[in-house]
Amino acid sequence: MTQTRAAKPLMLSRRFAPLFWCQFFAAFGDNFLKTSLVFLILFSGLSEANSAALVTIASGIFIAPYFFLSALGGELADRYDKAMVAQRLKFAEMFVAGIAVTGFMLKSLPVLFVALGGFGVIASLFGPIKYGILPDHLVREELPAGNALIEGATFIAILTGTIVGGIAAKDGGHAGVFAAMVMGFAALCWLSSLLIPPTGQGAPHLRITRNVAASTWALLRHLRADRRLWWGAMVTSWFWLTGIVVLSLLPTLVKGLIGGNEDTVTAYLVIFSLAVGAGSGLAAIIARGRIVLRTTLAGAVLLGLFALDLGFIFRGEAIASALAGPAIVFWSGHGLRAAIDLAGMAIAGGLFIVPAFAAVQAWSDVDYRARTIAAVNILNAAFMTGATVIVAALQAFGVGVPMLFVGLGAATLLVALAIWRTMPRSE
Repeated sequence: MTQTRAAKPLMLSRRFAPLFWCQFFAAFGDNFLKTSLVFLILFSGLSEANSAALVTIASGIFIAPYFFLSALGGELADRYDKAMVAQRLKFAEMFVAGIAVTGFMLKSLPVLFVALGGFGVIASLFGPIKYGILPDHLVREELPAGNALIEGATFIAILTGTIVGGIAAKDGGHAGVFAAMVMGFAALCWLSSLLIPPTGQGAPHLRITRNVAASTWALLRHLRADRRLWWGAMVTSWFWLTGIVVLSLLPTLVKGLIGGNEDTVTAYLVIFSLAVGAGSGLAAIIARGRIVLRTTLAGAVLLGLFALDLGFIFRGEAIASALAGPAIVFWSGHGLRAAIDLAGMAIAGGLFIVPAFAAVQAWSDVDYRARTIAAVNILNAAFMTGATVIVAALQAFGVGVPMLFVGLGAATLLVALAIWRTMPRSE
């Protein structure tokens, strides 16, 4: 059975490809909207005051629903057929896309923030399905490769969504192009979900908890009771914390200290996204069907070192007085070194996350798997939301981007030490 299922390449198989494309189109739409919003805040003049903090808050608005709704998403995914739940969520997402189009046409930050929060709600409910469904359709040996492909799809979608979002919002943007992209990819996401094979009900007698606070706490207690799962959840949460901090600080770093314009911000985001995909692929190659947690440790050390170097580059640098395109910025010493550091952080991030998340999936009980993923997502969201609030507060009190990167790097090296001391045995 295992050999039969593993014989066909994942990207050509019905049991994996529709989920891959559904996740790709969803991540594209999320990041297209986020990037358009960031560019409107930074470059269009819609909000001159506290623009850096608003960019960070935008990330927090998207992530916050993960904390409140992941438990519900996990229960729905275990109680009902995961494919069916995904299809209904993605159908609803098309209506949220309509709110985003309205906000862009009105150039209204509040309406765009509402749409971004709506995408966050859909994504938080979809998260337990996205990763919980993989062990239903893949054999254990395929999990590292499947996770690497999903992570790669996510960051390629971030890449393309970022590029197109930046183009759509440049010089105020074109409402027609924005509408076509947001609505079109929401529709493609829904159509892809219709092809996901059914999984059956993991826990057909499960009663959905109406009190989301109670269900959230119950899932965290269950996660905490298993030492290995708790370890994996904490490790993956640190990855997402560093990711959201880096992506929220990057546009401000490029504009304010490197002196890059909209195209330059897009170029740096492209480098970061491609490098994460490369790191995820490298982790899958190293694993060769196994779960190799030493790769996570190596990724943590490299991530911390590159973040420290990026912070030290710009320590004491003055605010850029003029904005330049990618060709000029990349020829500058600081611009090139910053690109290398960001690529290094991204590759290290891919090495960091793939083995850790594959381990969580492999260690989870079959009838509780989606709820385990939901509990992990809750911790992820708590780390990310807390990080965005702290970073936004520090920015409001005048802490600069370089010192924030130095702090992130130092903290990540401490996390690497903790990983080394507590890491379960690889399988």
